[in-house]
Amino acid sequence: MDYNIDGLAPVVITNKIEITERVFIYQFKRAFNFEAGQVIGISVFDNTDEKMPRMYSIASGNNDELVSILFNVKETGWLTPLLAKKEVGDTIYITAPSGNFLDNNESAFWIATGTGIAPFHSMLQSGSSGQKTLIHGARKLDSFYFEDSFLNVNHLSYIRCCSQEEGNSIYFGRLTQYLKEYNNLPHDQKYYLCGVPEMVVEVRDILIDKGVPYQQIVAEIYF
Repeated sequence: MDYNIDGLAPVVITNKIEITERVFIYQFKRAFNFEAGQVIGISVFDNTDEKMPRMYSIASGNNDELVSILFNVKETGWLTPLLAKKEVGDTIYITAPSGNFLDNNESAFWIATGTGIAPFHSMLQSGSSGQKTLIHGARKLDSFYFEDSFLNVNHLSYIRCCSQEEGNSIYFGRLTQYLKEYNNLPHDQKYYLCGVPEMVVEVRDILIDKGVPYQQIVAEIYF
């Protein structure tokens, strides 16, 4: 891709999907390579003097023809309200992929809240191997994004924790409460955490209290 002096390149939105109220998947043609778990910066402007791009985890597989980005609209944010107004055929601006939140293809725990599920979806779609335990927290039953992709995967145990609604095969309560009740967490596996800072800090403390070594915890925070 051709990046300008501010490290931004234009891409054209090819698909816009509102998967639940004010939560969108945008797609555009892939013209770069990336590793599952990496992020790209996104802006609606073509230079950083206007607004610095915000970082989003890529949600698609690294061999997919289209790059997928998952985001929810935050009314107090500067980017997502503008981004949500974009339509198919409109141009947005992205940075090159970056980041070290990468799967090692070994047994691991994936822990996410809300749209923090995106990098784990990318890892799964990119062929991640090794036995995985995915713990996904959400307030509402319609907020388990990409859940159909995670169900019935042989090497993945998918646990959904919903704090405000009850459902079949759903743990009713917060993800953090589920972890507090989880006995005998393995200490020799990596724990990948992706979500808002409050969740990441709380989950990290729970894991450490349960004897998980700090160096086994890998975190990706979004705002």
